[in-house]
Amino acid sequence: MTQLIHLDGNSLTLEEVIAVARHGAQCELDEAAKEAVIASRKIVDDIVREKRVVYGVTTGFGSLCNVSISPEDTVQLQENLIRTHASGFGDPLPEDAVRAIMLIRINSLLKGYSGIRLSTVEKLLELLNKGVTPYIPEKGSLGASGDLAPLSHMVLPMLGLGHAYYKGQLLSGQEALDQAGIEKIQLAAKEGLALINGTTVLTGIGALATYDGIQLLKLSDIAGALSMEVHNGITSPFEEDLHTIRPQSGQLATARNIRNLLEGSKNTTVATQQRVQDPYTLRCIPQIHGASKDSIAYVKTKVEIEINSVTDNPIITKEGHVISGGNFHGEPMAQPFDFLGIALSEIGNVSERRVERLVNSQLSKLPSFLVKHPGLNSGFMITQYACASLASENKILSHPASVDSIPSCENQEDFVSMGTTAARKAAEILKNSRRIVATEIMAACQALDLKPENHELGKGTKPAYDMIRSKVAFIEFDKDIEIFEELNKASAVVESEEFLATIEKAVDLSIQY
Repeated sequence: MTQLIHLDGNSLTLEEVIAVARHGAQCELDEAAKEAVIASRKIVDDIVREKRVVYGVTTGFGSLCNVSISPEDTVQLQENLIRTHASGFGDPLPEDAVRAIMLIRINSLLKGYSGIRLSTVEKLLELLNKGVTPYIPEKGSLGASGDLAPLSHMVLPMLGLGHAYYKGQLLSGQEALDQAGIEKIQLAAKEGLALINGTTVLTGIGALATYDGIQLLKLSDIAGALSMEVHNGITSPFEEDLHTIRPQSGQLATARNIRNLLEGSKNTTVATQQRVQDPYTLRCIPQIHGASKDSIAYVKTKVEIEINSVTDNPIITKEGHVISGGNFHGEPMAQPFDFLGIALSEIGNVSERRVERLVNSQLSKLPSFLVKHPGLNSGFMITQYACASLASENKILSHPASVDSIPSCENQEDFVSMGTTAARKAAEILKNSRRIVATEIMAACQALDLKPENHELGKGTKPAYDMIRSKVAFIEFDKDIEIFEELNKASAVVESEEFLATIEKAVDLSIQY
């Protein structure tokens, strides 16, 4: 049965964003929220009738805010706004990102501070529920004044303009509406501005990256635990007593996750049994992974505030006042999304170093590059190169976007956030780090099969190993093999919802203690 999400402007969760963006959950509007939208619209209608000077309603936009617009031109003003502001570049955003964007915009408008007609909100909801996905180029936003260019592309199909995807086909906006049985609309006063002025695009992209980042942090603990199995890792660095005296929540959670994953393992050791200490990439997993967990927990709180916020300008108060402010400015999310990118980059960095330990015969005491006949075959040699390439790319992408600003709009908008760039970078870092972690998991399984004494695995590492082996056999490099295909198979397993769900049935995994 399709999930139904109740939207009221105040209680949307990250998990509900995922349900709508990726799983086709339908949405309905709260009755009280509808009344708030209607009340706000009445104030805008009064402003137009009374010929009051209000930014974006009876004036031009940006540095043209001092240009008065006559009441008879207010409708044309809004359509002109959308046509001229739809100026994006680059490849289209993925469908799940666009659906997240549409959902978050609807939820923000339902708070009743934007002066939009209820019928216009319902039209955007109709597109979302019927699966019409606007074509939005990924580049072109400064993250202030909001995400003007990409959100204008979102609005175009509502007017029968632009392009949209419907049932897997890219169509003109009007064709998409016709096939979905949707009537186009004409915008009224302030509505174009209400639809495009806000942080919705950067928040939608960043929300998906945040959710996926949480899953990646759990996967990284699984990868680290499998590497511990290969190296006969010492378990004392994960004992609870060590971490309660430095009670960082992510560190405590990571140590507990590793203990849970390795419970029952016959491969792990105690100090001095084989060596006194393990290297940092094993011994310090709680401290390294835990720091990223704390970072992403912070980002999640910021995301869940933003998806339930008003980021429009100007806003219409419940008392009928019009306030021109700066809630469209993306800085409150630009910095967290830069932080998210750094946290996810570190996960890829440390995982790549563990891949190196697995393929390095001097460190693993296994055949070089995890192949039975090194020299004749190169095994995982270049796989590690590829991981190093991704890790290095992440380091470049981790340079914060939010420290940059280029003044725009004749210097009226003289300090911008670059928050959409921060969110897009975080999403790219996520992809790279996820591929590195998947490679570590695959390489660890290969290494376990090469160990002369492969003992019983832990309570959580065993199902991880079994799921990989259900799709990807031990690689006999002497046979005709394309490692690229095997890596893709392993990554598909690791990135599937089933992989993490199966392991979490066996053991508890969390990102906070």
